[in-house]
Amino acid sequence: MSIYHNRPLVSDIRAMKKRGEKISMLFVTTPDEAAAAAEAGIHMLSIEGRFFDAEMREAAGDCFVQVGLPYGGWGSFQGRPLATGEDYLRAAFHYAALGGDAVYCAASYDIQKLLCDNHIAVVGHIGLIPSYITWTGWRAVGKTADEALALWHHTQMLERIGVFGAELEVVPDRVARYLTENSSLVMLGMGAGKYADAQYLFTEDVCGYGKTHKPRHGKTYRNFAPELERLQAERIAAFREYKADVDNGGYPADQHSVAIQDAEFDAFMTAARA
Repeated sequence: MSIYHNRPLVSDIRAMKKRGEKISMLFVTTPDEAAAAAEAGIHMLSIEGRFFDAEMREAAGDCFVQVGLPYGGWGSFQGRPLATGEDYLRAAFHYAALGGDAVYCAASYDIQKLLCDNHIAVVGHIGLIPSYITWTGWRAVGKTADEALALWHHTQMLERIGVFGAELEVVPDRVARYLTENSSLVMLGMGAGKYADAQYLFTEDVCGYGKTHKPRHGKTYRNFAPELERLQAERIAAFREYKADVDNGGYPADQHSVAIQDAEFDAFMTAARA
């Protein structure tokens, strides 16, 4: 695996926050997406652990990569769900060895602290947290004074235990601004307005090929959907033609087969029949 001397460190990302520089971030799932993001100069990538390997790290180039640790029933590591602090720590060290720059972890405070205490760079989550969704529903979080205060307390706790950043998802912009400006956490905003330190989108929204509901904060810059549908139709047509060719004996033809000299074949047959 290559060593990326220009890859930013946590200290570089924190310095960008301090200087007020805007940070771009994308969620990617394939090496092609990661390579395109690197070529475009995207600062940070979010990659789920199930997609992260040496090929993905290579493709990500100089991007800072946050690797998402699977949460309980949401995924598994080495064939088993993460449940204990030791499970999370083992997974975090595994992804760090592959070149992950930080891990995303939305587990309990004690598990997050365990990772931080072992010098793992940890990104937490504030606001709409998918793994906690049964408690909030799919909605903006922080639109009441009580909820906004709870977000602030959550921010303070993450800061105390050593988390360096947090995904700040679907939070009112003025609340997001307060959290961002009054915390050392690097706030990775997704639907949190323009005051977050980073703007974070999913590639499927940026490129227009998402199959699920497009969120309010999503923005499509290119619409890949018609082209992907065309390619899928062409793929199906090619497969059908191939099957028909096999069915009617049109494939393989002579040019697709390996020949043997007559003399060699005759010698083989004589030996085989002996």
